[in-house]
Amino acid sequence: MDQETIAQIQSYTVDYQDIVLVSHSNPDGDALGSSLALSRFLSKAGHKVNVMVPNAYPAFLAWMPGSRDILNWETDEDRCRALITQAKLVFCLDFNALHRLDGLGTAIQRSSAIRILIDHHIDPSDEFHLSLSDTKYSSTSEMVYEVIRHLGGLDRMDPDIAVNIFVGIMTDTGSFSYACNRPETFSIAAELIRYGVNPEKVHRLVYDTYSEHRMRLLGHSLGDRLKVFPQWHTAYIYLTAKDLEDYHFQKGDTEGLVNYPLSIQDIHLSVIFIEKEGHIRLSLRSKGNFSVNNFVRKHFEGGGHRNAAGGNAYLSMNETLRLFESLLPLYSKELKKALV
Repeated sequence: MDQETIAQIQSYTVDYQDIVLVSHSNPDGDALGSSLALSRFLSKAGHKVNVMVPNAYPAFLAWMPGSRDILNWETDEDRCRALITQAKLVFCLDFNALHRLDGLGTAIQRSSAIRILIDHHIDPSDEFHLSLSDTKYSSTSEMVYEVIRHLGGLDRMDPDIAVNIFVGIMTDTGSFSYACNRPETFSIAAELIRYGVNPEKVHRLVYDTYSEHRMRLLGHSLGDRLKVFPQWHTAYIYLTAKDLEDYHFQKGDTEGLVNYPLSIQDIHLSVIFIEKEGHIRLSLRSKGNFSVNNFVRKHFEGGGHRNAAGGNAYLSMNETLRLFESLLPLYSKELKKALV
């Protein structure tokens, strides 16, 4: 970690007491984990801290310590605006540009508060006064642990901070199955266990809380909505608005679904297409050297990491699928050699 940036963060946190923490739209385990961990750390130092997200987080993360105090811009915009106006310092966690916050991002941009970015995605924008951005980390939660450590704050570490960081690391690495080639990631996980994290319990709370509807949606997705292209080492799942309605979709029900096709032998690229109001949302995962970040940036107005990214298409579902299929031959060599 850049020591000069850490020193500046420390200076700002000494000077300012009113702090807001924000994370991206459709917050996941890393968004919540990093935000809640840093929030508790700063609160224990005497700061007045508020955590905000652009919209609701998945129900299976509602058990996380501090989650009940998170403010939702969609349902409590006036209060969020008032707190942003009061804030002197805004920590921006797990996203690389303010547009990832939708309307909340506009409010942050108009604020006079100092904006500090802590993130592990590529190509951070220049909208922040201070940026701590590094793609080598598994997650923003891992970065928050390192920030706390470099600030000399491990004496303030407690089971609640530790479990939130652990959730962020675990979910952003698919239970330590990808994006975790740094030995330090496992060392940090071990330290978090020493601080009181029960990995089996955390895994159960995150992954073993499916509703019956979510389980049946999974079955429908794999049984009726999975299409495989062995010649292109690619598979995708598509879900229409009617599918979501028929299976009583709740936020978070499709979390992790995009990873299932990668379990098929010789499949190196997996995509899920979900019909939203006015657009199709894409989530992409890949193995090895195939960059879904480059692919989705070029063709579907998105971005992310090399092996995990998201994007959008403003066509019908059928038109989007035809477009995607037409692109696969152009990437034949890259997909074939992804694991070479």
